[in-house]
Amino acid sequence: MVPAADAGPAPVGHPPAPGTPDAGLQWAVSFTVRAITLDLDDTLWPFAPIAARIDQVLHAWMDLHSPATAAMYPLEAMRELRDRTWREHPHLHHDLTALRRLALRVALENSGASLDLLDPAYEAFYAARNQVEFYPDAVDALARIAARVPVAALSNGNADLGRIGLAHHFAFQLGAREHGAAKPEASIFLAACTRLECEPGLVLHVGDHAEMDVAGAARAGLRSCWINREARDWRHEEIVPDLQFTTLTALADWLDAHATEANP
Repeated sequence: MVPAADAGPAPVGHPPAPGTPDAGLQWAVSFTVRAITLDLDDTLWPFAPIAARIDQVLHAWMDLHSPATAAMYPLEAMRELRDRTWREHPHLHHDLTALRRLALRVALENSGASLDLLDPAYEAFYAARNQVEFYPDAVDALARIAARVPVAALSNGNADLGRIGLAHHFAFQLGAREHGAAKPEASIFLAACTRLECEPGLVLHVGDHAEMDVAGAARAGLRSCWINREARDWRHEEIVPDLQFTTLTALADWLDAHATEANP
């Protein structure tokens, strides 16, 4: 847990009712939150359905526009090419757009297709990538949170909040590609704090991943909130989240309960 000068275990508000999913999850902890940085994939929406749809959409697009590429790279072969591209280019791990475009370029070149298809093929992928299915609580909870404090999107992925329709809830979006380094590197968290004009100890990072989100934020000096929708056990040995909830709604409730005393 990251210390902050004005933090303290002051019980405020009312905890969830006994037996509810977030009962007992550090509800009484109180500290000042001036801004929030928020992960996207698997925090606002599940990514697995997106990944499955991307593969299908891209293969169908290739089958229509470059049958030779579709024949050489059916679904499993395209996944293997994508994974091999990741392994062979660790210097691009912060840039998922570059890695995807590189895999598409290799597929087109190897199948004898025109590279003029690269941009439209990527657009077919990217349109599918931004078709998200929100967790049931996510949009309403995000609106409540953004009404309380500035929220910045902080993601290793390449989702486009404008296309998705959520940009109006965010002060800005900072991706690993734009920053040049990915979570859990401290620099991306600190860059977001600088843009928010907040000291790290006054910023709460919210996300689903124990290492990329919680541990990364804690090491950078931010507060951390683990959105643990599957009620998994915490297994990190060195760091624990300042807060953990199974929904974003519970975080919005916590902010409402602590707004007067902890966030004047």
